[in-house]
Parts: sequence; C-alpha cells; structure tokens
Amino acid sequence: MPTEPARSEGPSVVTAGDLSGPKVVVLDPAGAGKHDELPATWRPLAEQRAVFWCRVPAGGALTEADDLLGDAGPGDPEIAVVASGPFAAEALQLVERHPGAATHLLLVDPASDAFLAAGDAAQANEAWLAEHDDVVAKLREAGTEVRIAASSSDSLDDRVPPPLPLGHPSVVTAVRSALGLD
Repeated sequence: MPTEPARSEGPSVVTAGDLSGPKVVVLDPAGAGKHDELPATWRPLAEQRAVFWCRVPAGGALTEADDLLGDAGPGDPEIAVVASGPFAAEALQLVERHPGAATHLLLVDPASDAFLAAGDAAQANEAWLAEHDDVVAKLREAGTEVRIAASSSDSLDDRVPPPLPLGHPSVVTAVRSALGLD
C-alpha cells in the first residue's frame, strides 16, 4: 500500500498512559499522531489504559505491535488490539501469531478495503467476519474476543465514507464499551 509522504513523517508509535498496565494497541492506517500525540478523542482513555498508537504509514509500527504481543506472557496485563478496514486482515494475522496474547481484537469497518457505502457497512462487516471464520474461531479458542467494534453508518455523526476513522468519537466509545470502561 503506497503511503503519502506527509502521513509517513513522525514516530512509528505514539504512546500514552501507564505502560506497565493494561494496553490498547491501535493499528492506524491513516497515520494520525504524527506530532507524537494521541488524537484528542483517545487521550481520556490513556488515563485508564496504556495506548500504543501504531502509525502504519510511518514504517516499523507493525513490527512494534508484533513485539508488544510477542513479549506478553501469562499473568501480564491484558492487551486489546484495534484495527480498521485496510489493516483488519493484518490484525487477524498479528493476533494469530501470538495465541492468547491479546484479550480483544476490535475491528472497525473491516470490509472497507474496497469502496463501501456507509449504509452497507454493518452488513458487509459481518460478511467479512464470516469469511474469516476459521481464523476468528482459532483466536476465540485461544482466549481472544474478536468482534466488530464500530461500523460506518448513514447517520449525521459519521459524515465520512468507510472506514470510520479510528479517532472518531464513535470508535472510542465502542472501544471503551468493549473493554468495560463505561
């Protein structure tokens, strides 16, 4: 996937929060956080969980995410992985390489790797999950909850085509809910 030079500038991973506690690893294909700060919508979550915002266009971000999961051991704080459409399949593979390391794999518009109308997103996302049922079943067997956390819609709150940006307030709300932080 070609990247825009402006999106690839900056750090590969932006971190915030208590890095020794529970973690949320975000695989961001858009490269938000290039000035070494989390998107504003995620900053309150960093008060409860360490956030590792992996800026995929910057290069090296997926390796760092892989290292985080690979270093996790029994009894370590939980790790949740969040990914959107363009990197949903890579997120499945990442979590699959480290069985049981992630407690959650939360996907945002995973079917949006091709053009998708916002009104069709929820149904397409469920079909995408069904297409990957063999890997999803293995992950669930290893103790990882896999689910669609958020989908684009025709609501006035979205106003963008899929995939819903990871910094969108609806995504943060869905992640908080999935992690039992509400």
